[in-house]
Amino acid sequence: MTIPFWCLLIVLIIPYLLAGVAGYFKTTQLGTLDNNNPRQQSAALTGAGARVFAAQQNAWEAMAVFTAAVLVAHFAGADAQMSANLAMAFVAFRILHAVAYIADWATLRSLLFVGALASAIWLFILAG
Repeated sequence: MTIPFWCLLIVLIIPYLLAGVAGYFKTTQLGTLDNNNPRQQSAALTGAGARVFAAQQNAWEAMAVFTAAVLVAHFAGADAQMSANLAMAFVAFRILHAVAYIADWATLRSLLFVGALASAIWLFILAG
């Protein structure tokens, strides 16, 4: 499996890890996990718990862009080393994005979002 595909696997796992962290906040802030209405319960989170949930939602959204970028670059025969570097950069940006989101560092979070997006766009450009 190529490095970009390994990175894709990591990006696929990030939202699930954030869901686990959100579960921690649900139990500490709200007393229990409501498996019957988890989204409604997530809407009741505040502070860091709400930011974890928002980071999870953002991670799902970013996954779609990255998946397309990796597949397009791969099937177009883009430079393997550059694709690997960009994929690893995307993963680093997205992990740091989640940390910045939870820590409430809005400006840094936005910069990391842009870095990840630029990495994905560059993968598309490599395919051309």
